[in-house]
Parts: sequence; structure tokens; C-alpha cells
Amino acid sequence: MTLQALRHELAHPRTSVQLCVLGIVAGVSAASVIILFRLCYEWLQLQVLSEYGDYSGTDAWIRLVMPLVAVVGILCVAYLTGFRHYRLGIPFVIHRVKYHFGHIPFRTTINQFLGGMFALAGGFSVGREGPSVHLGAAGSSFIGQWLKLPYNSIRILAGCGIAAGISASFNTPFAAVIFVMEVVLREYKIHIFVPVMLAAACGSLLTRAVFGEFNELAFLTFADFNPWLNAYLVVLGILLGCLASLFNRNLMLVMRFFRPVRMHWRLVLAAVITASAGALVPDAMGASFETVDQLFERDPGVVLLGVVVIVKFLLTITAIGLGVPGGIMGPVMVLGMLAGALLLIPISYLTNTEGLTSSFALLGVAGMLTAVLHAPLAALSAVMELSYSPQIILPAMLVIVPAYVTSTQFLKNRSIFIQQLDYQKLPYATSSVREVLQKTGVLAVMDQEYKLFYDAPDKAILAFLDKAPTHPVVQRSSFEIDVQYMLVEYNVSLEHDANPLTYTSMAGLSHQATLSEVFESLQSARSGAVYIYQDTHDQLLGVITWNMLQSYLMKEQY
Repeated sequence: MTLQALRHELAHPRTSVQLCVLGIVAGVSAASVIILFRLCYEWLQLQVLSEYGDYSGTDAWIRLVMPLVAVVGILCVAYLTGFRHYRLGIPFVIHRVKYHFGHIPFRTTINQFLGGMFALAGGFSVGREGPSVHLGAAGSSFIGQWLKLPYNSIRILAGCGIAAGISASFNTPFAAVIFVMEVVLREYKIHIFVPVMLAAACGSLLTRAVFGEFNELAFLTFADFNPWLNAYLVVLGILLGCLASLFNRNLMLVMRFFRPVRMHWRLVLAAVITASAGALVPDAMGASFETVDQLFERDPGVVLLGVVVIVKFLLTITAIGLGVPGGIMGPVMVLGMLAGALLLIPISYLTNTEGLTSSFALLGVAGMLTAVLHAPLAALSAVMELSYSPQIILPAMLVIVPAYVTSTQFLKNRSIFIQQLDYQKLPYATSSVREVLQKTGVLAVMDQEYKLFYDAPDKAILAFLDKAPTHPVVQRSSFEIDVQYMLVEYNVSLEHDANPLTYTSMAGLSHQATLSEVFESLQSARSGAVYIYQDTHDQLLGVITWNMLQSYLMKEQY
């Protein structure tokens, strides 16, 4: 199959072998970038710590220096690339997928890779899923841009890269697919679902080949408990919904309060806060699950657990709110584990809760993820897959529902990603018409049976229209180096002595465009046509008229 035939096939919103193969290629590409990223930041941290995430096992002065050195590295990268803002991570990717078909600027990708590497190695309370989503989308969308594929297919490739990135980062292929559909794309279409699923599988296979078979939360085993404790799970969900709302509000408060402060001073302040708190409470540093495992092995009391929860809360909102490159899901999951274990303690005075700390820690992850991200299905699939405990489904539902309802209905809390998008003034919502039209490329609809005239007289054009009235007629006029195309149609005005033909200027669109761009070009006049070109305006491929666009919208394809 030629490249042009591939582009024509991918312009259609349907499942195809070609799209599935590209999904696999995108998955392998994105997963390779994520694995390299993970190896880099883990290697950096192991130069300082004896074991990854073991902050409590090192000297206080080392914990004091780590964030400061990391910020120096982040600022050096920002200086070299000329990067002056913090539009990175999942909110930025959601905006680019919705409004730019998944095109990720190369400079932000460099900043996310190197900046995220320093931030994670330096012990900041940020997660690796933010860089994973950003790098995964970039690694796969670059393939589509290089091949000049239709924008609708590049958008799908970006979704494939995100799924592969999350899957490679956490070894959770199912949760990765649900996250892409529920949080990023916010739709379930079979022609998107299949390649995304293949990409997630590739990400999981590659990460298992490099890091071995593992489950991130395997150290937390879910144990069955008395059925009457299910009533307390509802209370647990309500409390987690309140904690998540408090988290979101304070995070946005930090972002707004320090907005006038320049980026380098914000990062320095984040480093000072993290270093100071980390020197005193090492278990609150970072966002790795290994740190939680080491804390639980020491059987912490209620005082230590409470202190770690409070300090973790503060370190997370300051690190992310002040612009440290990294994700929010990792620290939210850690905070959920700690909060779940802490909220088990009150019920322990009424009944025997021995062996239930891990169970409530897992349920805490489900509740916090749901209420912070507003992604209940992604939270349920993540906690089930991370712990490899399918029996957690029913108890997790009893926590997820009250956490979500409390957060959204009673406390009016919105998804943290949506709040960040609004704060950064990045649009993310499109009209239903554009949403539909963005799924189809112009190559799938354009009329290739057009007739092209070069400065022809009206008589010649009328003679052609009399023989083929349904064929679009285009008149080409040259003005020195400029080329202009006009749609020629019968004049139906019925005015006396009117010219029998009408000439309407046509705008040109790239072969990568979607029907959404056609709609934007023609909607004001609700008539006329656009021409589709290959690389230059001299290479005409086809024509799309307003009537053709209307007919396409009327079809029952979705």
C-alpha cells in the first residue's frame, strides 16, 4: 500500500488493519520513550539513595540537598530551551488533543523529559504519569506528523501513545485504556478503542520485558472483612471525597496566589519547602509506592501516619502548584493509601481490624483518584489492576460512589484537570458538530471528479456543465506567483440579464485537515466550497462543497 492510499484509508472513521498496525507502532515508540525516561530518573536517584524511594534510609543533609540540586537542573533545561511557562503534563495534553489533534510541541517534550527526570529523582512529591502521558502522546504523534497523516488519525495515535505510556509506566494496560477514554478523549468509539487497546498491550509487554513481571501495589493484599463493615466504606468514601475537595481547592489556591511570581523563584520555593519537610519527615518525600511499602513495614502508629498525611498533602500542593514538572496522580494515589490506612484506625476501637490496613489503603486509592480526577471507572480499574485483586471491585464501588457524589454534588468540586485548564485559559470543549466532523479527514469525503479550467471563457464552462451538471467546476486564475481557485456554478438568481454563471472564491485546505476545518471555512456563508491540496496549492486533490458537507452530516455514521 502506498503512503497516499494509507492516508485515504486513515481519513475514514473506522477500524482498519492499517490503523491497528499504526497503533502498535505508536505503542512501541511511546513505551520505549517512557522506559528510557524511567531508567534515567531511577538511575539518577540510585546515585544518592541505597534503594529507590528509600528516603528514610539516608542522611538528612542528603534529603536537604536533593530537591535543591534538582531545581538547578530543571532551571538549566528551561534556560537552554527558552521555556518560560509550565504548560506541561496531562491538562496540556488534553488541550492539544482536543484542539490540535494531538500535536505536541517538541520543546515542551524536551522540558518534560529532562525536567520530569530531575523532579522525580530529586524527591519532589510529583508522579511519573504526567511525563508519561506527555511523552507518550509526543512520541506517537511525531510519527503521524512525519508521515503527514490525516489529523483525525494523528489524534488517535496520540491516544495510543498516552495509553502505552501509562501502561509502560505502571504495567496497567486495562486502566490505561480506560484512562484515555474517560479522561483524555472522553468518548468511546470502537475504531479508537481497538488501536488504543493494542498500544496499551505493547506498552505493558515492553515494560515487563525490561523490568520483569510486577504489580505496583502487590505489597498491598486485599483481605476479606465482615459484611457489616461495608457500611463504614460509605463513610470512608464521604471522608475521602471531602479530602479530595480540600486538596483540589488548596492546589488551585497555591497556583493562583503565586501566579505573579516568576517561574524560577516558584521552583526555588518548592525546592526549599520540599527539602525542609523532607529532612524532618522523609516518608513524605517523592511519590513512589516503594516509600509507602517501607513505611507500612515499620508498622507506623497513628501519630506518624497522621503527620505523614499532612506533610504529604502540603508537599504535593506546593510542588504541583508551584510548577514542578510531574504528574498529580502518583502523589494522589500515595495520599489515598495513607489516608485509607489512617481512616481505618477509628473503626479499630470497635472491632478487630488486624490485617485490614492494606485493604483500606487500596480503597483509599480508589476514593481519592475518583474524587480528584472525576474518573470513577479509571480509578476502579487502576486499583484492581495495580493490586491484582479482582475481589476489591465491590468494596471499591462502595467507596467510589459516595466519594464522587460528595465531591461533585455537595462540595461542588470539579476535576483537577479541568480546573487547571481553566486556570491556564486552555480550551478543551468543542461543539457536538465539530466533535463529529473532527473524526473524519477530508480525503474520505472530497470529490475527485472535478473539472479544472484555466482562465476559460464562460462559453466553454457552460458547455461542460450542460453535459455534466453534477461535477464541481473549478476555475484557476494565476496572478504572477499567486494562484486563485473559484467554484463555478449556474446562476439561479433569475435576475434579468444576469450572468449565467457565478464565481465563488475557494479557500485551500491541506490533505491532513478534517471536516471540522471545512465547516469552519464555509459556515458563515453556508455555501461555496474548499479545495484540498497535497503539499502545495498547485497540487489539487479534490473539492468539498457545502452541500457535500451537509449530506455527510445527515448520514447515520455515528
